[in-house]
Amino acid sequence: MKLLKDILYKVTINAVVGSTNTAINAIDFDSRKIVANDVFVAIRGTVSDGHDYIDVAIKKGATAVVCEALPDTLIDNITYIEVDYSNKALAIMASNYFDSPSDNLKLVGVTGTNGKTTVTTLLYQLFKNAGYKVGLLSTVKIMVDNVEYKATHTTPDSITINRYLKMMNDAGVEFCFMEVSSHGIHQSRTEGLRFEGGVFTNLSHDHLDYHNTFAEYRDVKKAFFDGLGRHAFALSNTDDKNGLVMLQNTVAKKYTYALKSYADYKAQILENEFSGLLLSVGGNEVWTRLIGNFNAYNVLAIYATAELLGLEKVEILRLISELKSVSGRFQYLVSDEKITAIVDYAHTPDALRNVLETINSIRTKNESLITVVGCGGDRDKTKRPKMGHIASELSTKVIFTSDNPRSESPETILEDIEKGVAPQNFKKTLTILDRKQAIKTACQLAEANDIILIAGKGHETYQEIKGERFDFDDYKTVEEFLKQLQK
Repeated sequence: MKLLKDILYKVTINAVVGSTNTAINAIDFDSRKIVANDVFVAIRGTVSDGHDYIDVAIKKGATAVVCEALPDTLIDNITYIEVDYSNKALAIMASNYFDSPSDNLKLVGVTGTNGKTTVTTLLYQLFKNAGYKVGLLSTVKIMVDNVEYKATHTTPDSITINRYLKMMNDAGVEFCFMEVSSHGIHQSRTEGLRFEGGVFTNLSHDHLDYHNTFAEYRDVKKAFFDGLGRHAFALSNTDDKNGLVMLQNTVAKKYTYALKSYADYKAQILENEFSGLLLSVGGNEVWTRLIGNFNAYNVLAIYATAELLGLEKVEILRLISELKSVSGRFQYLVSDEKITAIVDYAHTPDALRNVLETINSIRTKNESLITVVGCGGDRDKTKRPKMGHIASELSTKVIFTSDNPRSESPETILEDIEKGVAPQNFKKTLTILDRKQAIKTACQLAEANDIILIAGKGHETYQEIKGERFDFDDYKTVEEFLKQLQK
């Protein structure tokens, strides 16, 4: 049990009704999880408003309520705390409740449209291989040193973040690498955390259903760097036109990386093949099994971050050469018929273009590139025609199909995608609603040495349709169909 006043340390409070000198059991923002002596934090969400559930939380045993507006009727023996923004208060309270766990390890946040999962996961892998105890908070999974937990969000809620960081403290973890999403920043989920450093990968069209404008999306990302402390480092990709914007107002130590422009950390691509990349980093050559120009940026970000965290340059290069690709990120297999199938999470226009341009830069053009792609439902609709345009422009043949339609009509989503196809490219396209059938068709169309790209879902092992999740794995599906062709 902890005292409420201690958990409220550093929270900006507008009003208090009742005593804060009371012992509480735990904190939660979900009224269904409240038990005796808990603190309920009323959050205004996109779907429901926690303020509507204050009475429910009290009936379930909450003895304190944190809210943005005090209820009309106040109940005796209940402490009410009024704040400006409950999300921010929750994050600070969560850090206090779990004894400020981010203070006890070196936490690095990685943000940007593309590359977050790859950079964080490979940093985890690199530091593990260097002999350290390491933590990971990513879209794909959560790792507390060697123990794996399932991830549900790119950036979890602040209670979950701090709970895992506390577990890392208990396990003796020294470094933790964390994906920081724009949603997580905007909703103050990372408030109260002490970051050792922040890394910016790139910025392109995404999440405009949530942020409304690209400028708002950019500024939310920038807010993460604005919040870093003087002890921290801020590492930014200056080949991206927003790279220097991220560093404008931060008080952290500023560092840059780039392949094309002047930067503190530079790299050059010497060889680019399906087997990997040969890079020159800081004048030294290194071979990596990662593929493509976009991964050259990821490797350089990893190299710079590792050096800023104190690893030796030669050791970093050795460790980079041992890195294995991340699940669902340019993950590929070659069938006995010499058909190459690539599964990638590319679900934004920029990411799709990067993957297709990478494949086209490597292939001989004597083979076909067949792309299977869709767009998620209940998400930014403006990117759909762009995805259709890019896929049809840069592929030999395209099959448009369902991704995660969620509550939307799959047919409507596909119609939006098709609007971006230029007239001269219509003959390249097919539309097959069922994703499994679309992948099967791609395999049947492919001949020896052809390349199949299945984009959009990557590591996901489900398909979300009308509120239900069905088992579906792009990699296993294409592997199964290619094996059938061998028979």
